[in-house]
Amino acid sequence: MARSPQKERLQSYASLGGLAVAALFVVHWANAGPAVEADPGATPAAPHPQTRQSASATPSAAPSSAPTPSAAPSSAPPPKPNKPQRYLVAAIGDSLTDERSYAHAYMRQLRDTCPKSRWDNFGVGGNMVNQMRRRFDRDVLQSGNPKYTHLIVFGGVNDVYSDKTAGRTPKLIERDLSYMYERGRKAGMQVVALTITPWGGFKRYFNQERMAATRAVNAWIRGEQGKRIDHVIDAFPMLSCGDPEKLCDKYMKPFKDGLHFGKLGHEVLKDELLKQLFQNCE
Repeated sequence: MARSPQKERLQSYASLGGLAVAALFVVHWANAGPAVEADPGATPAAPHPQTRQSASATPSAAPSSAPTPSAAPSSAPPPKPNKPQRYLVAAIGDSLTDERSYAHAYMRQLRDTCPKSRWDNFGVGGNMVNQMRRRFDRDVLQSGNPKYTHLIVFGGVNDVYSDKTAGRTPKLIERDLSYMYERGRKAGMQVVALTITPWGGFKRYFNQERMAATRAVNAWIRGEQGKRIDHVIDAFPMLSCGDPEKLCDKYMKPFKDGLHFGKLGHEVLKDELLKQLFQNCE
């Protein structure tokens, strides 16, 4: 039997109305999601690394037809710092490391900050790196010493201005530094190398040729990270305050020679070493 036009229109309207109500219900249910009461005593499980960025934004039991929400930053707490550790650290260098040359040197400051760790200082004022190399095994690797966790090597400035008097060149400086880096790593230490610090105010010995040698050695040191060196502390820009050659004035006191720096300068090095390597030292 043929349906009347009026009856067909009424059935169509009813179908459309039902679809509209169903659509509204689905949208409301997808946006609201089922309520879940948090357990105040539960420890949140860490999300899988591949889903960490969006873990906190994933709706609970969302139907497959629901629109996917945009990812939100993870609400997971930051990782806890490592437990306190007692480090065994050896440092070899010149007067910029030697506490007998300056009582507030960075090694002294590290020792004061973390007195339960061991900070053995093998700095000798006036040393070039070939002199450090000659005494390295005797001083750092002698049998009575502990098994150091880290080796700090900080030298080279006395070499670059001894090019005429001692024949020191960037290649020779790199050779002698390499020996110490390699010996330290072979002994199981993490090798920490500092670049040569600014010394352009040391007018008696400074010239542009020696400044070029300083830059060459520093570029080489930076390039050795991940090879012979585990960690590079790029000390030159830290203490120059943007000057291409000279120490920042505020770091020089009480010295006035343009090469040595005082307590504030050593504090910059100490802080960077703590930040990069020894945050959890005790």
